[in-house]
Amino acid sequence: MNHDIDIKKVRINCFRQSKVPGEFMLMLRVPGALIQAKHLSMVQEICERWGNGTFHMGTRQNMDIPGIKYEYIDEVNKFIKDYIEEVDVEMCGVDMEVGDYGYPTIGARNIMSCIGNAHCIKGNANTYELARKIEKLVFPSHYHIKVAVAGCPNDCVKANFNDFGVIGIHKQEYDIDRCIGCGSCVDACKHHATGVLSLNANNKIDKDTCCCVGCGECSLICPTGAWSRGTKQLYRVTLGGRTGKQNPRAGKLFMNWVTEEVVLGMFGNWQKFSAWVLDYKPEYLHGGHLIDRAGYKVFMKHILEGVELNPEAKVADDIYWAENEQRGNMHVMPISEHKPCGPQE
Repeated sequence: MNHDIDIKKVRINCFRQSKVPGEFMLMLRVPGALIQAKHLSMVQEICERWGNGTFHMGTRQNMDIPGIKYEYIDEVNKFIKDYIEEVDVEMCGVDMEVGDYGYPTIGARNIMSCIGNAHCIKGNANTYELARKIEKLVFPSHYHIKVAVAGCPNDCVKANFNDFGVIGIHKQEYDIDRCIGCGSCVDACKHHATGVLSLNANNKIDKDTCCCVGCGECSLICPTGAWSRGTKQLYRVTLGGRTGKQNPRAGKLFMNWVTEEVVLGMFGNWQKFSAWVLDYKPEYLHGGHLIDRAGYKVFMKHILEGVELNPEAKVADDIYWAENEQRGNMHVMPISEHKPCGPQE
């Protein structure tokens, strides 16, 4: 059966075109990678009733259902109404009306997270909760952004390869009276972190605070509780990471030792910044490219507007990107081809 299909419109509805003509794949959002198990039966029904009987776990932790024919999309959209209501509106608090039309936009990609301190002994933060709060701020939106939340600097979720990577950290607290000088924390820091700890002449611990990454390996290994995670939840934020064919790169350190309020304040400014860069047109362009187009200094001014930094917070004065240029002269082009930034006359 031949179709005259508006592929862009279908994609906005969170359906991706297949190599098979007239077939699409539904991408269900799972913010923070955690949902109630009851929803899996719904996914199975879609796969078997409208799809091709298979299921794909998306690389961004969304649930992908391939093989849906174009003529069934309206039926599928009606079927997932309750799922969208329960996951995005009830669980994440997203401000949007849910109807029979499915997702209103593909916009911001699924907010990824590792399992965090809900399970992992190394986790410094509840990644599920933060991912859902971010979802509320960036979705729905026609502006494109990729975000991942990691529970600790191990970064199992690869936050460093997203437009924004948010990593849970703590300022570790040291009780010198509890320390027995066993050196376990020194070894752990040396082998698993940045090697900032050492035993001094008094058989106590010295710390090079400038290079501590706040991971908590010392607190995890200490047999007496001399080291403990601080009570104040803090985060590191990396910026501008991405994959891709042209210029993949790891993210750079943007902010360190910031609170959740700072992180959420930053994301609260994202859509406004994106709109400004793109002259208020909803162009589908990766967030990292918008930051490049505006330049770091301009980006920082917009993204931190009205955000009150906590006393411990540190923010990059500048960022020097190191591109992996896989194609020669990729950034060299006529002035007429340079991309504009901000409102155009």
